[in-house]
Amino acid sequence: MNNNRAPLHLPLTRRTLCRGLLGAAAASLVASPRFAMAADAAYPTRPIRLLVPYAAGGGTDGIARIVAQGVSERLKQAVVVDNNGSAGGNVATQQVANAEPDGYTILMANQGPMVVNPHLFRNVKIDPLKAFAPITLITAAPLLVVVPKSSPFNTIQDLVTYGQKFPDKLTYGSAGNGSASHLAAVLLAQVTNFQAVHVPYKGAGPALNDLLGARLDFMATTVPSVLGLAQRGDVKVLAVTSRDRIAKFPNVPSVAESGWPSYESTAWYGFVAPKGTPQAIIDTLRAATVDTIMSGLVRERLENEGAKPIGDTPAEFLDMMKGESSRWAAVIKKANIAID
Repeated sequence: MNNNRAPLHLPLTRRTLCRGLLGAAAASLVASPRFAMAADAAYPTRPIRLLVPYAAGGGTDGIARIVAQGVSERLKQAVVVDNNGSAGGNVATQQVANAEPDGYTILMANQGPMVVNPHLFRNVKIDPLKAFAPITLITAAPLLVVVPKSSPFNTIQDLVTYGQKFPDKLTYGSAGNGSASHLAAVLLAQVTNFQAVHVPYKGAGPALNDLLGARLDFMATTVPSVLGLAQRGDVKVLAVTSRDRIAKFPNVPSVAESGWPSYESTAWYGFVAPKGTPQAIIDTLRAATVDTIMSGLVRERLENEGAKPIGDTPAEFLDMMKGESSRWAAVIKKANIAID
């Protein structure tokens, strides 16, 4: 037998070539984790991780948890809330941006990480408006300007007048650099022409603890984070940051009606996923989220806390964030603040 015989070559017909190319393409697609996930109609098949870029106990965390519970029930999988308030939320934001775009890691997005921090922090490594796929805007809500119950200030005018007379004598806490509570106070100082010293925390909860101990003079914070404290009289509510009063605090005036009609600042919250997440997964997450926030119990809880359920499209959410980015960039530039 001739062991050196040349190998047998089958004729390369058009049918053989097409079969080979189709087989190779199919193998390549099945090997791709992104395609495999897009093709997996059973999504989700395991728990989803929701990163919240603030400490537990604040308004962002509270809204994240009630919505996460509803989404979990609708998708039949746990949505696990993971809090990380380091670096003004930049760490959590970076983690989600770098995660696999497979629908199993999403971010609770709001002003700080998405539209403020890129203008505030010098070392932000990503452009959040380009690094994420928007899912939906969940809600928007006013903040409350609060002081300790022992404070000598009983009205927003009292607070502002003191700040005007004694620059940098007042201290205010926030949920972190770039958070809604931080920027609401910065804007208040600009509009009313007073100065105060900012003390950032890793969430509204820790800041409120110091406010209760009268180690801070005032704070602008979300309704959910301070509602119980206000109802018990542990803090005094001086003003609401929305244009108009809210039903939960009908006797509390807005900053706008208190003498500064141009003032308005609200907090907003939404879900985003890493860029490249398949559209089918975005649609699934959005449908579950919108159904959750429009349902009876969650909707009622949001409205009781001064929030407004929204549930817009990804495109509408992105357009809103672009507008917010331009607005807060101007406020930050005027305040001449930057953080390394």
